[in-house]
Amino acid sequence: MSQVNPRVDLAFKKIFGSLENKDLLISFINSVVSKEDQVVDIELLNPYNPKNFAADKLSVLDIKAKDTKGNYYNIEVQISNEADYDKRALYYWAKLYTQQLSESKGYKHLRKAIGIHVLNFISIPNNPKYINKFIISNEETKERHFTDMELYTIELCKFIQDDNQNLDDLLPRIKNGLDRWATFLTRAYCLDRNNLPHELDDPCIKKAIEVLNIISFNDEERDFYEGHLKWLRIEESILDKVKADAEEEGMQKGIEEGKKIVARNLIASGMPINVISECTGLSKEEIADLLK
Repeated sequence: MSQVNPRVDLAFKKIFGSLENKDLLISFINSVVSKEDQVVDIELLNPYNPKNFAADKLSVLDIKAKDTKGNYYNIEVQISNEADYDKRALYYWAKLYTQQLSESKGYKHLRKAIGIHVLNFISIPNNPKYINKFIISNEETKERHFTDMELYTIELCKFIQDDNQNLDDLLPRIKNGLDRWATFLTRAYCLDRNNLPHELDDPCIKKAIEVLNIISFNDEERDFYEGHLKWLRIEESILDKVKADAEEEGMQKGIEEGKKIVARNLIASGMPINVISECTGLSKEEIADLLK
């Protein structure tokens, strides 16, 4: 069981963005994309290299790849909910699409660009699904004419739902490959490759656990990892506080509504307002409003 958190972008890149782990990236991509876009083989366009990391830390942590059909992929982990994330996501997709062309090529050489963003925060609050697919389609007919754009968001906070949820409670939710990868990314610390529940019994998951167990960092990488791990913990603490505040607010509203229900019943029984106020804690003015 590893102490390295695979949701930290540096660890994620070492697991999925290294040449020797290309099979893990293929498995992860295939768990996300549609049947017609399933990947057989893939070329890493920016494989992880400690020398490149030392030169430009922030530009090497996303994963760029190209499959045998010519489709391009950009996969990244977003640790914190930075300002204008939605705009940045589209900007990254646009770069992935436009950078395919050199001066000697025409537009006909452009191929589908697929962005896959693994998020440690809630980006789409009105949809309970933890994976969302975005495409361009006709608003009225829903027909998809411009087919070269796909953007997927994977909101891990929605998958785990509760940070205190143990692995046994999570197992009934594991139905497919993406569920297995989401479990690995959120519960790697309690997974033993030699003793996996059948829901996670997958060769790529086993290899990912093994890779995570043997990951090593040099001093510079270790400092970077620890810094980003701190961001991740702060983000999770903020989410916990927001959730607790929301629950407390909901509880308070429930208490206030309960007081009003009791007050209405007491009013119907003919009890004096001052007595109702003492019993419920509502002011005489609030009770007078209920009388209206």
